[in-house]
Amino acid sequence: MTTQSITATTHQSPLATAHAQLAGAVEHLGYDDGIHAMLATPRREIHVSVPLRRDDGTTVLFHGFRVQHNVSRGPGKGGLRFHPSVDIDEVRALAMWMTWKCAIVDLPYGGAKGGVAVDPAQHSTAELERVTRRYTSEIMPMIGPDTDIMAPDMGTDERTMAWVMDTYSVNRGYTIPAVVTGKPIAVGGSLGRGTATSAGIVHVTEAALQEAGERLEGTTVAIQGFGKVGGHAAQIFARRGARVVAVSDQHGGVRADDGLDVTRLLEHVGATGSVVGFDGGDPVSNAELLGTDADVLVPAAIQGVLDADTAPDVRARFVVEGANGPTTTEGDRILAKNGVTVVPDVLANAGGVVVSYFEWVQANQAYWWTAEEIAQKLEHRMVAAYEDVAQHARREGLSLRDAALTIGVKRVAEAHQIRGLYP
Repeated sequence: MTTQSITATTHQSPLATAHAQLAGAVEHLGYDDGIHAMLATPRREIHVSVPLRRDDGTTVLFHGFRVQHNVSRGPGKGGLRFHPSVDIDEVRALAMWMTWKCAIVDLPYGGAKGGVAVDPAQHSTAELERVTRRYTSEIMPMIGPDTDIMAPDMGTDERTMAWVMDTYSVNRGYTIPAVVTGKPIAVGGSLGRGTATSAGIVHVTEAALQEAGERLEGTTVAIQGFGKVGGHAAQIFARRGARVVAVSDQHGGVRADDGLDVTRLLEHVGATGSVVGFDGGDPVSNAELLGTDADVLVPAAIQGVLDADTAPDVRARFVVEGANGPTTTEGDRILAKNGVTVVPDVLANAGGVVVSYFEWVQANQAYWWTAEEIAQKLEHRMVAAYEDVAQHARREGLSLRDAALTIGVKRVAEAHQIRGLYP
C-alpha cells in the first residue's frame, strides 16, 4: 500500500515541525479542537535566570528553561541541554517529542525537557558545576522522582546528573537517586545507560532491514554526528558486521568506501577531539556525508539537517534518526517521494529513555540488574515498539513517522480521556 503523509507545513523550526506532526496525527485520529489544544500545550513551563560567578570573579547571566509537556501517563521525563542556542520554543518542541516517544515505547512517563543557553566549551568544570547547581535550585519546585526526572542531553553528561542529584538531595535532606537518570554507576546509575540510545538505533535499524528482507551484516552505514550517540552507534554497527563508510562531527568528516576502522577512529578522536585528520579515509564535509552512497544514513547530530535543500541529495535507502528532529517536514516529504524509509526519532532514539526508565525502576527499588538483563530488556522493548509501528503503518497506509506519532498521540489522548477533566 502506498504511504501517505499526515503532516502539512514547510516551516522548519523545531516547534513548528512538532506542531505540524501533532496536527496531522490529530486529524488522522479524528480528535476535536479541545483535545488538540490540550495535546499541543505544555502542562507547565518555567523560565529562570541563572547567574554565574566566573572563576575570574566576574558575573554573567544565562537563561534556563524547563517544560513539562504532558504528565497524564506519569511523571515528566526528559533531558537537560546546555547549548548557546537553547530557547523556550526549542525546549517546548523537545518536550513534546518526549511525550510521544515515551508513549510509543509504552513507558509510564510524560514528556519534559530542560535547557540552559550556555556554551559548555567556554566554561571551566567548576563554572559548569555552579551553573548546574543554580539551575537545579531554581527549578526545584518542578522536579522530583515522582514529578519530573532529568537525564543528560547535548552539552551535559553523567557528571552533570550527579550535580543535579546532589543539589536536589542536599535540599531535601537525604539522598534521592531517582531524581535523575544517566548518573555515574557509583551514585546509582544503570549499566548500559551510556550506550542505550546507540544500541536502540542499531536494534531498530536491524528490524527495518529484516522487514525489507535484508540483513544488518554487510550493510553500509553513514553517520552524521560522532558524539555520545553516533560514536557508540558506529562501534556497535561495526561489531554487528555492518560497514561504517562515513562519519562526521562539527569540524568535518571522513569517508572510506571499504569501511572505516572504527576502533582506530575512536582512538584518533580521543587523541585529537575530532574525526578530522584521520588517516584511514578521505575528508568529507557534513553536507557531502548526507549524500553518501550508503544503505543507511544515521543523522545523529542536531535538528533540521535534512531539509528542502539537503533531502534531495540523500542516496541512502534508510534514514534512521539518531538526533531529535533531524528531518524537517519538507525534508520528510522529499524523502518519502524518493522512496526513502525513515525510521523516526521518536522511535529510533528511544533506547536512551528506555534504559533511563530501567535506571529509575532500579533506583526506586534499590536493586540493580546485570548488563545482560538490561541489554535483553532493551532489545525486546525496541523491537516490539518497531513491530507495533510497522504493523500500524502497513494497516493504515502511513509512513513510519506518522504511524509512530498516531500511536503515541492516541495513547496520551486516551490517558487524558480516561482520567477525565478536573474539576
